[in-house]
Amino acid sequence: MSEELVVSGGSLLDLLGERPADLLISDGRITDIDEHGAFAGRGLEVDASDALVMPGFVDIQVHFRTPGGEESEDISSGAAGAALGGVTACLMMPNTVPTIDNPVLVAEVLALGRQTPCDVYTSAAVTVDRAGERLVDFASLYEAGVRVFTDDGTVVDSADLMRGALEASSLFPDVVISQHAEHSEMVEGGIINEGEVAERLGLKGRPPEAETVIVERDIDLARETGGRYHVLHISTASASSLVRDAKTAGLRVTAEVTPQHLILTEEDVERLGTSGKMNPPLRTINDVRGLRTALFDGTIDAIATDHAPHSPLSKSVGLAEAPPGMLGVETMASVVWDEFVARGLMTPQRFITLLSVAPAAIAGIATHGTSLSVGKPANIVVFDPRERWVIEADGLQSKSTNTPWPQKEVHGRVRHTICNGALVVHDATLV
Repeated sequence: MSEELVVSGGSLLDLLGERPADLLISDGRITDIDEHGAFAGRGLEVDASDALVMPGFVDIQVHFRTPGGEESEDISSGAAGAALGGVTACLMMPNTVPTIDNPVLVAEVLALGRQTPCDVYTSAAVTVDRAGERLVDFASLYEAGVRVFTDDGTVVDSADLMRGALEASSLFPDVVISQHAEHSEMVEGGIINEGEVAERLGLKGRPPEAETVIVERDIDLARETGGRYHVLHISTASASSLVRDAKTAGLRVTAEVTPQHLILTEEDVERLGTSGKMNPPLRTINDVRGLRTALFDGTIDAIATDHAPHSPLSKSVGLAEAPPGMLGVETMASVVWDEFVARGLMTPQRFITLLSVAPAAIAGIATHGTSLSVGKPANIVVFDPRERWVIEADGLQSKSTNTPWPQKEVHGRVRHTICNGALVVHDATLV
């Protein structure tokens, strides 16, 4: 039996509203809620004074590089960074070496994830070895616990295979097919966004139309099959408009966006160097504006980081040679709060929806993103909205340093994280 925790002095904030109250936590769940001071002496006190007590955050796109890329990140280091960022559940992508495309690898990854301060789930590939030639065994992977299927890192180019995947998703409860939406031939050899910066640097670009073409095709397939479709790290205003229309038509379509696509543009690549390279690439200011509109009107359902660590050595080359990817899981909440909530552009409850409730629902993670109510799982973050701190690349938990936010001062920081009733981060330090 785990030690009882008393989360005291804070304001509970979830989709039910905001109210001052203390929480009593035992055996992994919220067992009582009462006025401040009601549980004094009942257990280990977790100080939430002047802070918000919220459902733990859920990041549904992380690359923890296990198996095959542990020099850049592993499940232990990735989950530790997640916990420091208030993330109580995260979903790994399957573009590992070897590819996570079978129940044996799924079981190995989930076993490693059970030893960390954050619940680690994994997706599986849509096609065997992400080769785009034949579909995986959805039934066996579903039985192993997989609910999200994606060839992330590459697109499912074949319409026939994508149709088959979406048909399969309609056969299993809670299954979603997620797509890295960039047409392979259109982006082949592309380094950054096709535009002024690519021309100035003499680099081949990745055209925004490559995303729109795939999203449009896949939405048509979702309409045809009744399947459930999710757009990973959407990056263009035009693609978000297609998602908006699909939702209006009642299709089972969702989308996520990264903090970097909501804030940074192709102009930032020159400042950030290889830490500013990712796929899909940072786009234009008009795309940022379009994505923000889609975020505010509910077209985009969730924020996810696409946390993609790469070793300092692999990133210490030119833009053309460097692997694409940025860190994000540890800084997501602070960056989003600072950019949107602290500036009055987003309500705290919308923040919770985007970072906790909606991503948990998309990925079928039922024990996270829940209300702060008696009997609910105790997956909780205590977030201080007033604390200011500076993001230091070398100070993050990741094995890698490729953050797009070096030296950025932000409002808002995670003070404590509770995962499955256990205090895993106390006063911004791993327990």
